[in-house]
Amino acid sequence: MRELITLSCTDCKQRNYNTTKNKKLQKDKLEVKKYCRFCGKHTLHKEGK
Repeated sequence: MRELITLSCTDCKQRNYNTTKNKKLQKDKLEVKKYCRFCGKHTLHKEGK
């Protein structure tokens, strides 16, 4: 039931993290504040394709 997703930075659009989420419990796109090594700071990362 869990699906692999990639998280991409909203500032530089780089794909930085891979994670899983439960599609049955969480229908909307995942948004997490994480560290971006390309920007060098904590930014908002959104679920991409």
